[in-house]
Amino acid sequence: MRPMHDRIPRRPERIDWQAVDTVLLDMDGTLLDLGFDNWFWQQHVPEAYARLHRLEPGAAAELLAPRFRAAQGSLAWYCIEHWSRELTLDIGDLKRAARERVRFLPGAADFLGWLALRGKRRILVTNAHPQTLAIKDEWVSLGPLLDELHSSHHYGRPKEDPEFWPRLAATVRFDPLRTLFVDDSLPVLRAARNFGIAHIRAVRHPELGGPARATGDFAAVDSIAELAHDDPP
Repeated sequence: MRPMHDRIPRRPERIDWQAVDTVLLDMDGTLLDLGFDNWFWQQHVPEAYARLHRLEPGAAAELLAPRFRAAQGSLAWYCIEHWSRELTLDIGDLKRAARERVRFLPGAADFLGWLALRGKRRILVTNAHPQTLAIKDEWVSLGPLLDELHSSHHYGRPKEDPEFWPRLAATVRFDPLRTLFVDDSLPVLRAARNFGIAHIRAVRHPELGGPARATGDFAAVDSIAELAHDDPP
């Protein structure tokens, strides 16, 4: 549910892992297949809304689309409680019932293990609501593969908001100059770069089977697993 952008850059320069202590990682579209979220909001929720209001699914999708667009870029866009109130649906229950569709992107779990072997601090930084994070963690066991898990809801701003980053840094206390951040959202990546994070990678293929995303002027990888190939000799 994120927009396409206009330019795909050249293959990125190799990461100097000796210059990186902390790796900040997005969840959906970076570690986990964004296909779940796209299916959930574009198909599953409209179908549930249609059943509740005795509408055709297509009509429900058309009715909901402008409401979804109006919330993009705000914390409400990612908030289970907000959409449960707005749509009179229990979004948390709908997500939990469909959790078997949640899955890692290829090589993502192995990459987290690769980072651990090299002593890198692995920190999940997601816009997902804490309840969404808990549901996905229960299903795919993110927690044991990461050192810390942070939802932007605890900081009162989404990751694309410039105010989010100093709030996160005050809690997590990472050195931006020795940090790698990986995400699939250009607005989020821009905010991280403006904060001063030195090493940034965009993900071109956040959804299994989906088209490649253009990534503007950011260095990009098709999947996060490619970063392990940058290991120094």
